[in-house]
Amino acid sequence: MSTFNFSIPLGSVDLDKLETDADYRREAQRLLPDALTRIGEKTAEVAWTELQKSFRGIPGFKGNSSSSDKSRFIQEGGQNHRRNASAQDRREVEKHIIEELKEIKRRTE
Repeated sequence: MSTFNFSIPLGSVDLDKLETDADYRREAQRLLPDALTRIGEKTAEVAWTELQKSFRGIPGFKGNSSSSDKSRFIQEGGQNHRRNASAQDRREVEKHIIEELKEIKRRTE
């Protein structure tokens, strides 16, 4: 993973308690499952859109325009990514979360 595009829900982070590297790592590990789910959901949303575009080019085939099917696809994509993310992906996302937390704390001080 090279680019991350997700936000950390700040309401659940107590920046005052983040002092040591261990504090940042512990908080990142707490936020990791939600972050992995969000990444999977974003990926699934892009995949859904691309699939629907590709189906338009097939004669006699109509793409699925059901919003409930799209929501279910995106939700399942997020859950699958969270469950199946490799150890390397988890480390990279955790590292990114730590960097974001440090940046947010710097901006608020």
